[in-house]
Amino acid sequence: MQMDTKVFRSPARHGYAVEASPFLASRLACATSQHYGIAGCGSLLVLEDTPGGVHLVRSWEWSDGLFDVAWSEANEHVLVAGGGDGSLQVWDTANHGAPLRVVKEHTQEVYAVDWSQTRGENVIVSGSWDQTAKVWDPALGQSLTTLTGHQGVIYSTIWSPHIPGCFASASGDGTLRVWDVKVGVCRLVIPAHDAEILSCDWCKYDQNVVVTGSVDRSLRLWDLRNVRQPVNQMRGHTYAVRRVKFSPFSGSLLASCSYDFTVRFWDLKSEEHLVGTVDHHSEFVCGLDFNLHIPHQVLDCSWDETVKIYTPTCLTAATTGTRPH
Repeated sequence: MQMDTKVFRSPARHGYAVEASPFLASRLACATSQHYGIAGCGSLLVLEDTPGGVHLVRSWEWSDGLFDVAWSEANEHVLVAGGGDGSLQVWDTANHGAPLRVVKEHTQEVYAVDWSQTRGENVIVSGSWDQTAKVWDPALGQSLTTLTGHQGVIYSTIWSPHIPGCFASASGDGTLRVWDVKVGVCRLVIPAHDAEILSCDWCKYDQNVVVTGSVDRSLRLWDLRNVRQPVNQMRGHTYAVRRVKFSPFSGSLLASCSYDFTVRFWDLKSEEHLVGTVDHHSEFVCGLDFNLHIPHQVLDCSWDETVKIYTPTCLTAATTGTRPH
């Protein structure tokens, strides 16, 4: 697939998550770990995409691996990371030293963090290997809510972009769960796969549609109004699907990355669904995001110590809508 790709290399740091800034088109953050996250410390990188290449704006070291990162939806300088020591850290790009706040309630690795996008809300959700999800005020005092029910590691926690106080979680127990934070209950349990689910994401154009990605190498699309079977199942990856993301510019386009070293692109309007494969990494691809400001620009990061920014031609050729508000 022909495309221009910009590359940032972070020696001895293996990428776990990457996220584009909701405020600045050229800004992104990447959570990394030493030794593939098995041992050692982590680094949080803030990068800038310039005409001359991708440059490091700020980096911080943490005493354990970092597995996920999310930008604040209220302050363009602030972001939160989840660590292997069970901690959440809030960082400020204007602060060169220590994090603004640190909290450690989780008893095992924090593998997922997300900052709410809904208007009037400013809360963080975290998911951990301790099988709990926690909701936090950004001041990171004591958690506002601890939610239990999963019987396995929680790999992914994602706020609904449509419904206040609602998030989805994906777990090693094979279920997708939908939570109502306002009353502290699980509203829906979906036995979505017969294997671990490593990722989930909400459609930006339909509040009832969620996608899951699993160790069984498939993506499944769910309509929350009828969960007896998936609306769609997409196959093509040859190893576990590590992360799934819906496009912010089209309700039918989504991306997935995998332990098979590839990123794949899917169009629900296409008969074959799979519309493109990008094979530009030499290790597991763990982090994936779309740029909210630049149509079809994709960011990914891999255990091969690189972060890459590109616009796949398969997406520019697809029929797209406008950005949701």
